[in-house]
Amino acid sequence: MNLNQLYYFQKVAQLQHYHQAARELNISQPSLSRSISNLEEDLGVQLFKKNGRNIELTKYGKIFLEHVNRILEEVKIAEDKMRSFAASSGGHIDIGYVFPLAKSYIPHLVRSFLNREQNQGITFSLNQEITKDLIRALKTEKYDVIFGSKVPEETGIEFIPVVNQEMVIIVPPGHPLKYKKPLLLEDLTEYPVVGYDRTSGLGQYTNSIYRQNHMKPSIAFETSDENAIASLVAENFGIGFVAHVESLKEYNVNILHLDNVKPYHTVYMAYLKDHPMIPAVRKFIDFVLETIDRFY
Repeated sequence: MNLNQLYYFQKVAQLQHYHQAARELNISQPSLSRSISNLEEDLGVQLFKKNGRNIELTKYGKIFLEHVNRILEEVKIAEDKMRSFAASSGGHIDIGYVFPLAKSYIPHLVRSFLNREQNQGITFSLNQEITKDLIRALKTEKYDVIFGSKVPEETGIEFIPVVNQEMVIIVPPGHPLKYKKPLLLEDLTEYPVVGYDRTSGLGQYTNSIYRQNHMKPSIAFETSDENAIASLVAENFGIGFVAHVESLKEYNVNILHLDNVKPYHTVYMAYLKDHPMIPAVRKFIDFVLETIDRFY
């Protein structure tokens, strides 16, 4: 049984006449009759019976037609869906990104992309995760494009730098470091630190900075992102060494810039190398490359 046989069966069932059905299907009547006979043989039931010069469905043909109608409707839906993906003016893009980009960067980026008339038929799914989960989901094709930290060992993924975030110290109001000049990276070792989850991209990055500077801060808590760290710092659970993101301004903390070093954390756009890509995804990637640094 194949898809053509289902189309043929549906048309004969609708017209109840082989000759008319063959004409509409643009095939010969013998070919149509042979196709229906083969279908009946495969199924082991008679689908049609004669009714004068015409034919009509048997009891089993009526049951089969119900299923065939549903199958062919699903096929049409699937075809339309694939054509919308392939269309330059439509399609759907699945994006994953790290939490710090949720406040400003991703909303501004996607809105600016959709504001272009030729992109208004494109839709998005937006999801937040830590870098290691984003990488895993990208490789299983859950996401088309992700934004997070670079993972050098992932050679099958293209990483493109899009955002540079200054690393700053955040402290609760009245903390002694607010008044210290110069403010040094090493000053972190004098107080409990609320840090990133060590398995996250920023957790690995901050720990690499500590190792490079032969530092061993006292990590009081580890948590997922800047918002969680700032919440704990505001309640005097420790100080933080975090990426300078816009949402820090919403918390009761002081944002302090280092005087002796100026480390920056880079956020990357990433996608699978040499991987089939619908036009909408390609357009979005090109748009991001065109607008690097504009939205942050």
